[in-house]
Amino acid sequence: MPPSVFVQFTQRLFQRAAVRTLLTLLLAWAAALLCIQLKVPLPWMIGPLLLTAGLTMAGGPTASWTPLRNSGQWLIGGALGLYFTPQMVSLVAGLWWAMALGIVWALAMGLVFGAWLHRVHAGAGRFHIAGLSRITTYFSSPIGAASEMTLMGERHGAQTDLIASAHSLRVLLVTLIIPFGFQWAGLHGIDTSLPGPRVVAWPGLALWLLLTGAGCWLMVKTKRTNPWFVGALAVSMLLTANGLSLSALPQGVVNAAQLVIGVSLGVRFTPGFVHMAPRWMGSVALATVVMIALSCGFAWGLARFVDLHWATLLLGTSPGGVAEMAITAKVLQLGVPIVTAFHVMRLAGVLLLVEPMYRWWYREKLA
Repeated sequence: MPPSVFVQFTQRLFQRAAVRTLLTLLLAWAAALLCIQLKVPLPWMIGPLLLTAGLTMAGGPTASWTPLRNSGQWLIGGALGLYFTPQMVSLVAGLWWAMALGIVWALAMGLVFGAWLHRVHAGAGRFHIAGLSRITTYFSSPIGAASEMTLMGERHGAQTDLIASAHSLRVLLVTLIIPFGFQWAGLHGIDTSLPGPRVVAWPGLALWLLLTGAGCWLMVKTKRTNPWFVGALAVSMLLTANGLSLSALPQGVVNAAQLVIGVSLGVRFTPGFVHMAPRWMGSVALATVVMIALSCGFAWGLARFVDLHWATLLLGTSPGGVAEMAITAKVLQLGVPIVTAFHVMRLAGVLLLVEPMYRWWYREKLA
């Protein structure tokens, strides 16, 4: 085959989504195995995430298949629900006030973050970004519900590319910094006894998949936020809380779910991401590091009033995504039900309050 024909054949081959998806998964799997050898924390998510992000930004033929990503969220959400035994539900319910404080903390950090971004980049000077509006900086800053914040910003006429890039970078940095920091500090394995089923029972697993899948379907049909994660989590949690421990999940399935979630995060970093307002991205990165540090202080202070390790509370109140922080808690054995509950409650609070707060906080500017 002549070289030019071979090149054309290769180009056509990589234009097919199925081939690009398969290649991405194979490379992600190799990256995960390498991270295991290097003792990287969360190897099945961080390895695929870093490799996919790097290749995508370099213009590589990467791809993430949406049904695979949805399946990964379904399995992770369901796996987390298995930790909510009756005893853990009682513990979580007693922390309602701490979760309410977590919502207030997230909203306050978001307001300060957005105001700072506007002050730095909307005014005259070398950091000025043309056309940057208060709407864009506001919806770039809430902690949680990244895709929903982009849609809300779009409804109000914001620059959605800046909003999406800010949330993507924040989640990426938190997903990398906190696990590596915990590994360096030796903060893992604090949960000496993990609740929930330990044995894989195949008939029970089949029923569990059917029921959690039905929960996902219902959430999708009713157009709920994060339906594949929340739907599976809600059903699995309801079953476990009522003493119906149908089956544990095979570890290989959980690893595969982490891998496809890592890939789905990595492909967000397109080649255009590298050239996207470097000053804006630098500010988001700096603010994310500051928010992590502030959240450490908040978690340490909150730990003085509850019988929980501050590392668990940091995962629950950090500026990361619900799936990523819950996976971190699961892998590092750091209070999975507590972290999951904190993030789910915060997600609900942010979705309910962010848009009304915008109308109230900036009502004079909107008038």
